[in-house]
Amino acid sequence: MSLNRRHFLLAGSALGGGLLIGWGAMRPRQLLGEAALLPVEAGEIALNAWLKIAADGIVTVAVPRAEMGQGVYTALPMLVAEELAAPWASLRAEQAPIASVYGNVTVMVDAAPLDEHDHGLLAGAMRWTLERVGRVLAVQVTGGSTSVRDAWLPMRSAGAAARDMLARAAAARLGVPVAEIEADAGRMVHPATRRSLAYGELAADAARLDPPDAITLRAPAAWRLLGRPLPRTDLAAKTDGSAVFGIDVRQAGTVYVSLRTAPVVGGSLAQYDRVALEARPGVIAVVPMADALAVAGRTWWHAEQALQAVPPSFDPGEHGALSSDDIFAAFGAALDAGDGSAYEDRGDALGELHDADVLRAEYRAPMLAHACMEPMNCTVRLHEGAAEIWLGNQAPDLMRRIAATALDLDEAKVRVHTPLLGGGFGRRAEPDVMLRAIEIARAIPDQAVQLVYSREEDLQHDTYRPPALARFAARLDTRGRLHAWHNHVACPSVSKAVLGRAFPGLPLAGPDKTNLEGAMFLPYAVPHRRVAHSTVPIVPPVGFWRSVGHSFNAFFTECFMDELAGAAARDPIEFRLEHLAARPRERHVLELLRDLSDWNEPSAPGTARGVALHGSFHSIVGQVAEVSIDNGEIVVQRVTCVVDCGQVVNPDIVIAQMESGIVFGLTAALYGDVRIAAGRVQQWNFPDYRMLTLGEAPPIETHIVVSGAPPGGVGEPGTPPIAPAVANALAALTGQRQRALPLRAPG
Repeated sequence: MSLNRRHFLLAGSALGGGLLIGWGAMRPRQLLGEAALLPVEAGEIALNAWLKIAADGIVTVAVPRAEMGQGVYTALPMLVAEELAAPWASLRAEQAPIASVYGNVTVMVDAAPLDEHDHGLLAGAMRWTLERVGRVLAVQVTGGSTSVRDAWLPMRSAGAAARDMLARAAAARLGVPVAEIEADAGRMVHPATRRSLAYGELAADAARLDPPDAITLRAPAAWRLLGRPLPRTDLAAKTDGSAVFGIDVRQAGTVYVSLRTAPVVGGSLAQYDRVALEARPGVIAVVPMADALAVAGRTWWHAEQALQAVPPSFDPGEHGALSSDDIFAAFGAALDAGDGSAYEDRGDALGELHDADVLRAEYRAPMLAHACMEPMNCTVRLHEGAAEIWLGNQAPDLMRRIAATALDLDEAKVRVHTPLLGGGFGRRAEPDVMLRAIEIARAIPDQAVQLVYSREEDLQHDTYRPPALARFAARLDTRGRLHAWHNHVACPSVSKAVLGRAFPGLPLAGPDKTNLEGAMFLPYAVPHRRVAHSTVPIVPPVGFWRSVGHSFNAFFTECFMDELAGAAARDPIEFRLEHLAARPRERHVLELLRDLSDWNEPSAPGTARGVALHGSFHSIVGQVAEVSIDNGEIVVQRVTCVVDCGQVVNPDIVIAQMESGIVFGLTAALYGDVRIAAGRVQQWNFPDYRMLTLGEAPPIETHIVVSGAPPGGVGEPGTPPIAPAVANALAALTGQRQRALPLRAPG
């Protein structure tokens, strides 16, 4: 790809910054961290910052990412266990403490607005520099489907280094050369004499040794665990109810808080009846805030019932007339006004798209809530100049920093616990519920305060997936191949919104590549292509939502590809394959999908199939949806999914995440729509913000491609293709093209 001026300037700045930082290549030993970072209990010995071994041989792995259902408490310990040669039954997982060694470097590298297939000098310089910046910043963020990708080298290195130290300790104890020692199932074995020592017996001796300077990782041919469907470490606790989520935290003397926030963004608290509220059963305290009212009670239900019985009133402020129509009108005006910031500009797309044979289309996607099953919550205890916080979150070090700033405390005085998350999807990267809980706790000192948002509060005061409007123009050549493509998207900047809330006053300039994820750098060959974005701020707060820009851009681009296939009178899969000659992985996924989905077989009466192919987070996913209409409702009969996520750690987790992403995406495609009227979110709870039910969920067949590529993400890539696959099936079934979400049955 030829870099445009913006990419050149970004890469040049990155190269200059890299030289300024002056970091050399990281040695594997530097990834291990200090053993002292890992808290130990009686009988446990830490061999580095990633693992500790108990006397009974139990190996506990520090997991640096939040477990929110995506399986990191299983996948990441597998990396350690494989290199350590430890039996899976001996592995345990616990949340890593806050320390720079656990920082997520990959999420920083992925922030670059680069085609992952661009391996040129400037692109390499940008990635190199961002990696070094990532190691300096060392943010412990969970997101971007980066958990396995980021942990692949450091956690395997930690297991291999520990294996080496245990082998040397065993050799010294047995009086034999270390080269004669073999690691096997939690023991160091000397085959010649059939003597062996368990890891628990050797841990103390091994901890006194220096880590190896050179770390040797096991070759794939020797793997015993990686690639196998091992049982999840968190399964038993989540089944028997002993798992602790944020909402389950209980501290002595806790008061429980419910909240009412101004329904219009920018509104303020107008009136409330303190006397009547304090007279309600179980009420302990009433805490007014600038735009909200909190009530603390002996139980959350006492607090919530008080607010229902004696509700406050609010001044709507300046945005009391805002509507969803106003937002989309602003998007349309931005698209009319100019061509925005171009992230991809090859050939002369604009010059090739003036003739009458140009196909044009406009697509739109609504604002969406996260609707995590566990509502937002936070527990805070302020005592003797220190703070202890229990918060399901996706960035504990950032939360600690934000809390310390809010409390005017040194970060060392703030302790953040990260329990299990009952769904994250980007919502728990936000500090709002923590900052609310801190403000309330300051008004109720020396007591633990647990704030829980009601479902209504949660839905109406989310940081929403942004709405978006996209316009397309394309032209086919005389052979029916794509000749020119222009895509212009208008929506607010997600990254600027999130960073602006986390770091008020931080200067945020320039374009945001997250808005065009899934629109730029498509795999299809087009001689002339321009993809641009116009940033249009909106009043409702927006944030990261599972698969971010891919979630709406995949719908836009893959539906438009189907329209072009129709204009070329080509089969949708064959049309795509004709434009994938240079992309073998995408071709293989699509060809396999064609065969496994029975694409070329006649559909059952009253049904039709639709296809979508989309790459995101270094993985490629193709899906075919079979759709019918029954009693005025869209029914998805079957979904066939093919995923190439590179090296697979645990196939069961990959399959589960594809299924999860498809159900999540189907909910949005069929029902998701947060609307604004009179400045207020109109959806209140699940009756009017509907979820896909078990009975509505289709059979999902997931097939994993073994491609030999490096690990890709799996938490998010299953979501983007499902909406366009269903929309394309509906178009085939009804003959009517829907260009807006959510999809509706005709009639």
